[in-house]
Amino acid sequence: MATHARARLLDTAEELFYAEGIRAVGVERILAESGVGRASFYRHFTGKDELVVAVLTRRDRAWRDWLAAGVAERGGRPLDVFDALAERFARADFRGCAFINTMVETADPDSPAHRVAAAHKRQVVAYVAGLLAAQGRPAEEAAALARRLVLLMDGAIVTALREGTPDAAAEARAVAAALLAAGAGTGGAALEESCAAPADRG
Repeated sequence: MATHARARLLDTAEELFYAEGIRAVGVERILAESGVGRASFYRHFTGKDELVVAVLTRRDRAWRDWLAAGVAERGGRPLDVFDALAERFARADFRGCAFINTMVETADPDSPAHRVAAAHKRQVVAYVAGLLAAQGRPAEEAAALARRLVLLMDGAIVTALREGTPDAAAEARAVAAALLAAGAGTGGAALEESCAAPADRG
């Protein structure tokens, strides 16, 4: 039963934090909607801050597993991350990136929640670098390109939230394709040529 109570707290908190924001949701709301009593809550967590960290840690694993599975289903190529994101953007419950949202809400970079969110982004960069390395990119080039692709991923996430459509994923994919064609350098000419012509969405 104790395990079930912890799971209900995590499930409820994750849903509410993502939908409404961490600051907007208090412990009382989580207790009311989860059906878990206050005493049980404090057996599992010292307070809201620890709950936030637990939610983010669990979501980090689940989100990266989801991304890896989505990319693998599509062929395991670096650009497949954008096609997976497009699927996520089309969901009715899409509210952006929980980790970007957390870093905006918890501006202190030394706070536990901010550190978990930042670590998540580093893990995503490492994952994308691994996809690039698997295609034969040298490690240094893969690392540089991965940072740029994740920048595009984050930009697409914010744009999709602002515009309410998944179109930003395809646009970011086109820019990413130009970056990959140009390599880790500036790639100005290749990027300009790609952006001037219709993107290959295949």
